[in-house]
Amino acid sequence: METLIINYMAREKRFAYLRNKHVEQIVFDRPEQRSLVGNIYYGTVTKVLPGMNAVFIDIGEDKNAYLHRDSLPSYVLAQDKQKNVTSYVHQGEKMLVQVDKDATGTKGPKVTGIIEIQGNHLIYMPKGRYVAVSRKIADETEQKALRRLGNRLKTEEEGIIFRTSSISSTEEEIANELQTLRQECKELLQKIPKKPGLIFQKDTFIEVILNQTTKMKSGEIIVDDLAVKKMLEQANPKVKHSYYNGKENIFSANNVEHEIDKALKKIVWLEQGAYLIFDETEALTIIDVNTGKFSGKADYQDTVLKTNQLAAKEIIRQLRLRDIGGIILIDFIDMKREQDKQAVLDTVEAELSKDEKRTKIIGFTPLGILQLTRKRTKVALSEALQVKCPVCEGTGRILSAETIAFRLERELLEHRSAEFEAILIETTREVKEALLGPKEAHKEALTGMLNVKLYFSIQAAEKPFYILKQFGEERDISLKAIDTLP
Repeated sequence: METLIINYMAREKRFAYLRNKHVEQIVFDRPEQRSLVGNIYYGTVTKVLPGMNAVFIDIGEDKNAYLHRDSLPSYVLAQDKQKNVTSYVHQGEKMLVQVDKDATGTKGPKVTGIIEIQGNHLIYMPKGRYVAVSRKIADETEQKALRRLGNRLKTEEEGIIFRTSSISSTEEEIANELQTLRQECKELLQKIPKKPGLIFQKDTFIEVILNQTTKMKSGEIIVDDLAVKKMLEQANPKVKHSYYNGKENIFSANNVEHEIDKALKKIVWLEQGAYLIFDETEALTIIDVNTGKFSGKADYQDTVLKTNQLAAKEIIRQLRLRDIGGIILIDFIDMKREQDKQAVLDTVEAELSKDEKRTKIIGFTPLGILQLTRKRTKVALSEALQVKCPVCEGTGRILSAETIAFRLERELLEHRSAEFEAILIETTREVKEALLGPKEAHKEALTGMLNVKLYFSIQAAEKPFYILKQFGEERDISLKAIDTLP
């Protein structure tokens, strides 16, 4: 049973895809976080990096875009492909680029110079120079026939990718669509601005909804916008369409809102008491599997296998739900038997077959950690909905009062035997207590080393801190102190 729940009436647009009442995917669309993937820009090369075989391009956005040599039209069309990036592009060069991956963290968007213009049956590349067929077309005879057709219709420089729907299309329909896409490309080139900037923007959210809708063979689509409902009814009349106009938010009414909260937590509990710990960083994601309260009814190795298989299913669901991409390391509970590792690997492969994003299983390391990669096209759910903690700056930890106190002590010692009489220190009570020790046992030794009087202004704060507020005569500083040390 498939269900698509679309929350379209607010500025933040969302949809949730459920299979058998389990949330498999949640997609958000915010004006300030709208995906740039598929957008086409007119850009200027700002820096050529021979060591990386890449360039940075000003596309008029906050961050410069990154483009690898292999995605340059001049490289694709060249006969000699052994040369460095400097042979194919130069600083200040103008070019059209298309966003392949959104900016993440400190990195700007990744772009390609091989522009793709989407059609119903074809993807047209004015500088692609090759013919490809969708991997979903498995029949080799059909693949060869489409490749022959593509090579007959395209010019030497052009590229064509045949989509799945091209199987049921006539040669005339494909030829007509190719001509239409060529015209769209021509019109696009007429929009080139004087400065770097956007020349084509995709409505990715509606596109993603339509893509998800057309794949549904049965089930129900529930939406809170009548215009969207009518559009989806035309796109897929096979499924049931319902309009929701209740006062409660459509996600809350269908028990989806709490799934978002769960997808932002580090710990995910499994049915038998085992649990997963997700640790997402900019570089990679580490997932730790723990047995928790799950003991099983068989021997220990059987318990481990069942827990790991259960975890594998939930992990892959969470990767889709959280939209985690990049390098992923899964630390399963240690398995002694090779057949158990293979069984878990089979479970992972079966679950990944349901994932639309390109994934690659690298395998188990000698330490038993499973490595895999998942294509990242936009920021993960956690990055889209959360900001770094202003206290811990995203690490999940802050410096202790003792650490801050020792730093304070080292800085105070830099002022020993100074000409001023006293120092006013603004800090928290915990730092003051850590500096002076239990029952102020370290007070006498510290003031003796400094030969300076210390006065404190105690402040409440979210994390331990200190500021050397003032140096000067004791009579002036003592008046400003709260909680003084004679």
